[in-house]
Amino acid sequence: MGGHVYILASRPYGTLYVGVTSDLSRRVWEHREGMGSLFCRKYGVHRLVYYEEFDDITLAIHREKRLKHYPRRWKINLIEAMNPTWADFYETWNC
Repeated sequence: MGGHVYILASRPYGTLYVGVTSDLSRRVWEHREGMGSLFCRKYGVHRLVYYEEFDDITLAIHREKRLKHYPRRWKINLIEAMNPTWADFYETWNC
């Protein structure tokens, strides 16, 4: 079973959240509906600004753990390499 690592943001250069899931569209929907993490609810973090897809969920979990330890600037660089305008990919996600 595959999975995704994703980064949500409250706004461009705002609060960031790194997560992992086997169903990206469902999980981001949960965050947007306030059923995600308490952290995301508290800080209004619900814009999908970055994601990576993996064939194996264990690889996604490993990547999530590594990303969480990277400095904020590195995460911003990662987001901007994929998404320079900080667009909300959930708006165009075709699931």
